[in-house]
Amino acid sequence: MKTLMITGKKVKEVLTPALAIDTVERAFRAYSLGEADMPPKSYLNFPKGDLRSMPAYLHGQGFDMAGIKSVNVHLGNAKLGLPTVMALIILVDPGTGFPLAVLDGTLLTSLRTGAAGAVAARYLSRKDAATVGFVGCGVQARTQLACLREVRKLERVRVWKYRPGDLMAPRFARWVRRTFGMDAEVSEDIDAVTEGVDILVTTTPSRKPLVRRVSPGTHINAIGADAEGKEEIHPALLKSARIVIDDWAQASHSGEINVPLAKGDITEKDIHGTLGDIITGRKKGRSSKREITLFDSTGLAVQDVSCAEVVFREAAKRKGVRAVRFF
Repeated sequence: MKTLMITGKKVKEVLTPALAIDTVERAFRAYSLGEADMPPKSYLNFPKGDLRSMPAYLHGQGFDMAGIKSVNVHLGNAKLGLPTVMALIILVDPGTGFPLAVLDGTLLTSLRTGAAGAVAARYLSRKDAATVGFVGCGVQARTQLACLREVRKLERVRVWKYRPGDLMAPRFARWVRRTFGMDAEVSEDIDAVTEGVDILVTTTPSRKPLVRRVSPGTHINAIGADAEGKEEIHPALLKSARIVIDDWAQASHSGEINVPLAKGDITEKDIHGTLGDIITGRKKGRSSKREITLFDSTGLAVQDVSCAEVVFREAAKRKGVRAVRFF
C-alpha cells in the first residue's frame, strides 16, 4: 500500500469555504454526540514559538478516520519569509494504523478555523447581520470573512489599524474590496471598529485585553487566544456575553476564557455551553436580538481530521496526486 502526499494546492482545489463549513459542523456534531475521540492538544514550547500535536478519531456522522496534526506557531517567521503557522496532517486507517495520507495542513488549518467561526455565526449571530469588524487582519481574517459570507449577507467591513505604520490593515481592506466588492473602512480607533458592527472577529496573538466595548446584539468570534496566557476580550465584556466554547479542556487552558478563569473574573457557571451543544439542540443559541454572544475558538483536532478526510477521499479519485511507499 502507498501513502498519498497531498499538497496545499490540492487542498485548495477541494476544500471550499462551503464544504469546510458543512464538514466542520458535522465534526462538532459528532464530537458532541460521542462519535469522536479527541484528547486535548499538547504543546512543546521553544524560545521563539511552539509545536502542537492534535490527534482525533471520528467514527460517526459519515466520518471514519483517525489522524494527527503537527502545527507550529512562530510569530517571528515573517522576517524569515516563512508562515507564522505551518502544519502537516497524517491520516491513519483506524483498522490497521496504516498512514493513508500526509497533507499540507496550513491552508486547511486556516479554512477549518474560518469554518468554525461561520458555524458559530450561523447559530449565534443575528440573521440580519450585515457589518463585520476585524481586530487583527492577517491570513486568518481572510478565511474568517470568506466563510462568514457563506452564512450571512455581509455588506460592510471595518478594520482596526493598530498603529500608524501598520500596513496590514489597509492591505486587508484593499483585498476585501477587490475580492468581494464590499465596503471596507480602516480606523485607528478600536472602539470605532468594535462598536456598531453585527459580528466582531478577533484574530490577534494578544496577551492583554484589546476589546472593551461592543454594541448590543453583537456576536464575537474570539479566535486569537489559542495558548495559555492569551486574551483579547476585556473580562467585563466577556462576563456580559453568552459564552460558547469549542471544548472545555482546551478553552479553559488555552482559550479566551483561560486567563479570566484563572484570575476568578469568571467561573464555569458563566459558560453557556459548547458549540456542539448548540448544534445538537442541547443548549439554546441566541436568546434575543440585543444579547451579546461570544464563541471562544481554540481549534479542535476533529476539525482538522474531518476536513482532511474529505480532501483525502476526493483527492484519491483524482490524477496527479503523488503516492509513496513507506512500509
